[in-house]
Amino acid sequence: MRIQFTTGDARRDPGLGAIMSERRQLINLAYRLLGSLADAEDVVQEAYVRWYAMTARQREAIENPGGWLTKVAGRICLDQLRSARARRESYVGAWIPEPLPDRTEWTEGRPGGTASDPADRVTLDESVNMAFLVVLESMTPAERVAFILHDVFRYSFAEVAEIVGRSPAACRQLASSARRRMRASHAPAAPAARSADVVRDFKRAWEAKDIAALIGLLDPDATALADGGGLVNAAPHPVAGAEEIARYLIAVAGRLSGQTILERTVNGRPGLVVQHEGITTSVIALDVAGDRITRFWAVRNPEKLRTWTA
Repeated sequence: MRIQFTTGDARRDPGLGAIMSERRQLINLAYRLLGSLADAEDVVQEAYVRWYAMTARQREAIENPGGWLTKVAGRICLDQLRSARARRESYVGAWIPEPLPDRTEWTEGRPGGTASDPADRVTLDESVNMAFLVVLESMTPAERVAFILHDVFRYSFAEVAEIVGRSPAACRQLASSARRRMRASHAPAAPAARSADVVRDFKRAWEAKDIAALIGLLDPDATALADGGGLVNAAPHPVAGAEEIARYLIAVAGRLSGQTILERTVNGRPGLVVQHEGITTSVIALDVAGDRITRFWAVRNPEKLRTWTA
């Protein structure tokens, strides 16, 4: 059950507005930590449940409610990251973070067909592009939490230490290690306008089943991953190399009869969406460096496409 608040609630509890104003910040934090909007929403819900489980006197004694909620949400995320490793080891195929649409399309595809709360929208900056999130997946839970809290949300290491349960010096080392991972794995992306041109050319070549054009748009060392979660067919292993990926995509195109490929913004960067009769069946994030695509992530797990399907 989710806690629902109304304007009348805010009038009866003057502090409610201030508390609920933290919701967007908490959603943004939890999504970056977990790579899943559904899990992020659950974490924020649990943080509010714990807040209202306290007595009014206990709540009044907390000088910084936003800081308290962040600390609780951060600790819940840390616990989930630790348990997620075991869950993802049993996940069928690759695990790719849940893709997010551009905010202009954010109101579509919510469970039950309802519009999303604007406060739930995730800010689509460089810290949510797919390449960034995938590198986060390679970090330990403590590294990920320390890095996101300090480098992205600008919390001090003393504040991070309270959440991670380590000393400020240890948290500084965790963030430094995470930073090295990010630098080693995350090459600078091409400007958005150039990326959009490359993605558009890629879409046309894919629709035309032009294998030579596809190979020309892919970096020779490009990699492709597809996430179906065992629910739909997807490549169980990464596909590596421009020619191998192009041939794989041509084979996939042969099964796309009656489907439409659309240019869309995916996690703040130019990407593609495959639809069948108006229903989104795949969301594709692309990493472009220079004039070529270096990485290709296709999410086909329906559970991760709920914000894309009306």
